[in-house]
Amino acid sequence: MIESLRELAQIDTLLERLSDHARVETLTTVEHRGHRFPVHGVVLGATDRRLPTLAVVGGVHGLERIGTRVVLAYLHTLVELLGWDDVLTRALERSRLVFVPLVNPAGMLLRTRANGAGVDLMRNAPPHPDGKASPLVGGQRLSSKLPWFMGDPGAAMEPEAAALCAFVERECFESRLAVSVDVHSGFGFEDRIWFPYARTRKPFPNLAEVYALERLLDVTLPNHVYRLEPQARNYTVHGDLWDHLHDRHANSSASSIAGERVFLPLTLELGSWLWLRKNPRQAFSVLGGFNPMKPHRLRRTLRRHLPLFDFLHRATASPERWAFPDPDARERLAAAAFERWYA
Repeated sequence: MIESLRELAQIDTLLERLSDHARVETLTTVEHRGHRFPVHGVVLGATDRRLPTLAVVGGVHGLERIGTRVVLAYLHTLVELLGWDDVLTRALERSRLVFVPLVNPAGMLLRTRANGAGVDLMRNAPPHPDGKASPLVGGQRLSSKLPWFMGDPGAAMEPEAAALCAFVERECFESRLAVSVDVHSGFGFEDRIWFPYARTRKPFPNLAEVYALERLLDVTLPNHVYRLEPQARNYTVHGDLWDHLHDRHANSSASSIAGERVFLPLTLELGSWLWLRKNPRQAFSVLGGFNPMKPHRLRRTLRRHLPLFDFLHRATASPERWAFPDPDARERLAAAAFERWYA
């Protein structure tokens, strides 16, 4: 069964090729049924953590193998570019790229949404007292036998979730601007970019910055395929890791001065229902609801999102033009964003 986890072998190959360019560490080691799986963290670019940082994460849910594969496709492109592209090399002198390609290796091996302990890692952060989750799908503590299990009340965060949060805090929180993209699948007929909050339909504090980023995306890639929206427009969640991290960033000493540092956690939710509609037989496979099964659709998906990652790296590395408007401009952006997403 261990041989079926091809993604770990791909990660090892890429990390070996990145050895001259990247700082790689094992964030935690997951033990399950006699096997030990590393969860890798990768940092490319400048060593100064105050510089702009883009973090890319995949494999939080074990069923969603395509998330890790999309992250690995981007890493592969970077490996090749670092061999000859002086533009990228210079950009990485003043910016940073951070990766966790596979957060939940045991879940991926088992073909389950949860980790080896039956916990849904994206429901595993401490629930916010103001949160109001959608029934069941938003997180439940009834049983680990059911989907969306948050973990037992009062229990520590699962090792994979805790390691991811600690890594993001260390590598992103000092940055003047940090953007994260967590790649998922399993919802909708189109690709969405979600921003917090997941726990409530109340407006996100960084509405102005998200709206500025959407405007920049629209003019830079006018034919892009993404719908950018609050995650809570679709359903609400207890214990969302990115809500938790955004709150910790807002309360950290690094952000003691309002507007001094910005952290924008995004979720790229791939519209997997389109794959099901085109190939209904996928519904009979445990992976079919979350991944493109036809080879040509897999290749299309792996190349489809490379322009988005390149755009986000460029936007993160050039924050002064959009991420730090003056107070009047920020107020106008926030008002326009509220009208767009909440009115």
